Amino acid sequence: MNFLTSKIRPMYFKYLVAAFGSALISSIYGVVDMAMVGQYQGADGTAALAVVSPVWNIIYSLGLLMGIGGSVVFSNLRGKSEENHKKSNEYFTAALIGVVALAVITWVIVILFDRELLLLFGAEETLLPLARRYIFPVKFVVPSFLFTQLMAAFLRNDGNPALATRAVLFGGLFNVFGDYFFVFVMDMGITGAGLATGMGSVFSLLIMLTHFRSKKNTLKLKKPENLFFMLKTISITGFSTFFIDVAMGILTMLFNRQILKYLGTEALSVYGIIINISTFVQCCAYSIGQASQPIISTNLGAGKGERISQILKYALGTAAVFGLIWTALAEFAPTLFVNIFMTPTENILAIAPNIIRSYGISFILLPLNIFSTYYFQALMKPATSFVVSVSRGALVSGIFIYLLPAIAGADAIWFSMPLTELIVAIYVIAMIIKYTKQLPKERTVL
Repeated sequence: MNFLTSKIRPMYFKYLVAAFGSALISSIYGVVDMAMVGQYQGADGTAALAVVSPVWNIIYSLGLLMGIGGSVVFSNLRGKSEENHKKSNEYFTAALIGVVALAVITWVIVILFDRELLLLFGAEETLLPLARRYIFPVKFVVPSFLFTQLMAAFLRNDGNPALATRAVLFGGLFNVFGDYFFVFVMDMGITGAGLATGMGSVFSLLIMLTHFRSKKNTLKLKKPENLFFMLKTISITGFSTFFIDVAMGILTMLFNRQILKYLGTEALSVYGIIINISTFVQCCAYSIGQASQPIISTNLGAGKGERISQILKYALGTAAVFGLIWTALAEFAPTLFVNIFMTPTENILAIAPNIIRSYGISFILLPLNIFSTYYFQALMKPATSFVVSVSRGALVSGIFIYLLPAIAGADAIWFSMPLTELIVAIYVIAMIIKYTKQLPKERTVL
């Protein structure tokens, strides 16, 4: 399909299906681990993985920083003219160099300072040994997690989203069966879950690399003329998507500390369930942004504003559908999630439904707010995307996480995210209206 000439509706939904499959299976890494470990080791295992979650978010986000940032510029250049293909590949090469550097730094930190990282993100003495056992096998393959994020972004922008989906699907399926085999059959417990996750990531990356032997491939290594300028541009453009995942780590750390302070370990294990539900909701939002971004970026470069407006309509409609579905599930079937992710005690069954229902209100607006960061990035409005990411991921949410339990009681903490998403959504809607009105007007046959 041609981003500039193909019909919008079938092209958008083709990319949405591919992006949704990729994002959904990616989320399975953590979710299946949580479910299997929760069934094997109970609430302590679930709570330990809630502590590990911020480490994952940071690792993934560093790959997205280079992947999304580089691919947005890559597609925008190609939309302007054919002559920009060489320059676009210089940005691909710069993004690759950037992710190599970040992978090395991350690898060293995880290997040498895993204990300190886990303590920072809320581990206590009872949870720390379990969390470290999970991290141990992952230490050997940390770079693969960054490279899969980079490759997935560039495959979508290079017209091969199906390969990215197949690669992540294979890795995810391996993780599912590997979790069962290593955790239960081999009786490795939480260590087996970490082993399955690491191996699944490596297999996904190996499959993605076959793109370079494909006829669809237009990605080439070209020496960047100004590497540091390109890395700066990539980082600024990709920062908002990067910060979404970092923010999950920040939020998890803040919630972990406040929950342990006010409510205890059982409530923390319920929050571990919420993390996994949120992972699925976010993967839906990611899929909308990832499906839209290559098409929007290329059409922006070509000055085709009408096509961008049409994509926006489909994206907003998809965000509304996803938001309604996940909010309904949280409100009407909270116990279902509890039984999926752990073997609950009577106390957890007593407290979990109200917690999940309260927090779940935020799911109605979460897809819109996350999609907006991709939309603003694709329109080359990184400052606006930055405001959205930082507000919902740290600033506004952080204020509510600390103030609500102190002012309105411990259980008020679960309303932190619903209030955050509402405030951010007001700003998002205003900015979407503003920037969409500024798009170049051109009548296009759709």
